[in-house]
Amino acid sequence: MKDKRTKIIEELIDKNWPNKKAFAENINIPYTTLRSMLARGIGNATVDNVLKVCKGLGITTEQLEKMANGKAEKDNNDITTIAAHHDGEDWTEEELEEIERFKEFIRTKRQN
Repeated sequence: MKDKRTKIIEELIDKNWPNKKAFAENINIPYTTLRSMLARGIGNATVDNVLKVCKGLGITTEQLEKMANGKAEKDNNDITTIAAHHDGEDWTEEELEEIERFKEFIRTKRQN
């Protein structure tokens, strides 16, 4: 049985990409590596590969943990939508961080 983090990763890939091979190519890891990560569990993968997968999905590892713990169910929809808009675009690390800061700003406004 797959752990929650692995299930979430797999669901996000399936929802936002035509197939896992296309996703693996986009994030520059071999498809066999991605397949192995999903089969063995994301917790058994290298940190570098987990970071690549999360970045490719437009989420942070912290967001993945929150989703796995059931604390970000509402954010999950936001993240999925944003990830869909990242298709085919190359974002720099600084741009991704700015997007995350903007998302947090919007969440703060929503809470007030």
